Amino acid sequence: MDSILFKNVQLFDGSGRDRFRAEVLVEGPRIRAVAQAPGGIPADNARVIDCGGATLMPGLIEPHAHLSFLSSVGRIFKERTIPPEEHLLVTAHNARVLLDAGFTSAYSAGSKGPRFEIALQKELRGGYLPGPRLVSSTFERPAGADKERDGPDSIRAFVKAMAQEGVGSIKLLLSGDDAFGPGGSMQVHYTEAEVAAAAEEAREAGVWLAAHAQARDSVKMAVRHGFRIVYHCTYADSEALDMLEAAKDRIFVAPAIGIVYAKAYLGEAFGFTRDVVERAGFVEQIERNQEVYGEMRRRGIRVLPGGDYGFPWNPIGANARDLELFVKLFGYTPAETLVAATRLGAQLMGMEHELGQIRPGFLADLLLVDGDPVADIRILQQPDKLLAIMQNGKFHKVPVGALQRAAVLG
Repeated sequence: MDSILFKNVQLFDGSGRDRFRAEVLVEGPRIRAVAQAPGGIPADNARVIDCGGATLMPGLIEPHAHLSFLSSVGRIFKERTIPPEEHLLVTAHNARVLLDAGFTSAYSAGSKGPRFEIALQKELRGGYLPGPRLVSSTFERPAGADKERDGPDSIRAFVKAMAQEGVGSIKLLLSGDDAFGPGGSMQVHYTEAEVAAAAEEAREAGVWLAAHAQARDSVKMAVRHGFRIVYHCTYADSEALDMLEAAKDRIFVAPAIGIVYAKAYLGEAFGFTRDVVERAGFVEQIERNQEVYGEMRRRGIRVLPGGDYGFPWNPIGANARDLELFVKLFGYTPAETLVAATRLGAQLMGMEHELGQIRPGFLADLLLVDGDPVADIRILQQPDKLLAIMQNGKFHKVPVGALQRAAVLG
């Protein structure tokens, strides 16, 4: 079995402790040993990589992935829809773009095609395509679709059918959104009976539920019915926050601040002029999120970065910007943010015992970073600072010169 020894690293292990000097041995797809003392791990027949004091950390985990959305860094689509054959290829391309950005795992927040991510997940698991480890998902009813429903039995049948196809999570747009129409964020789109039916079938089928929930009552609905993750929560009131806090050991939330920030400050080329930004109230939405998520942080609710990437003004591959925004807007420390993007992300994936930390026995999903992301989390947005990307013990990106050094030191 192939083994690789990383020497001379500053280790951020995902647990929350400070960085420390260490050596890490990878054997096959997993981490075999971690040692703090130099020379603490015998090299034996391992390839030895001298990392020159770079930071070794767990691979990032994206909790709000939209791999089938059309725009990624360097590839912006003006079209809203494209033929399904092309769309599936674009989805596969986006998976590689996200892995290139250091995200070795992803929890999907919905796919534009009901089977796109199911098909992609099979290819990723087989090792036939590069991309993040994926919890696949689909929408029960996508944005812009007819909101008239056939009642609980129809939703139950949909959940059952998608579970049989192999999806891991199903997303319900419990509320609207201002992007769907004026006042959309305050509208609740499901009845209590419909959500109860979806939740019951999801439990029986062994799949998770995720919610787009802007309106306060939609947040409460998601908590009552055992959803795994609730996105946005922008208008959560004190009762909704109390409910989230009471359920904090089983539920996750993610603000998706990246897309709002992009519209407010980065989207002028896409029509988000100052006048549009002011009329739409994007800055006020950011301020509201700061208030809500500041309170969530105080209450110890598990909040994950993940900013709705996949739009022309917010493309896939720029996902690490949300890490900066957690520090800049929500007051999290870089270390807290990195733990959320690694250890807590692994909990969301249901893989907390083998992912998201650098520990013996865990999967070797690793990033080698030129610099200290705990001191400056923005460096994770710079591709040239990601010296190496490893997934399942195999290099997706090999550190420049590492093989030459391995030949000398090994």
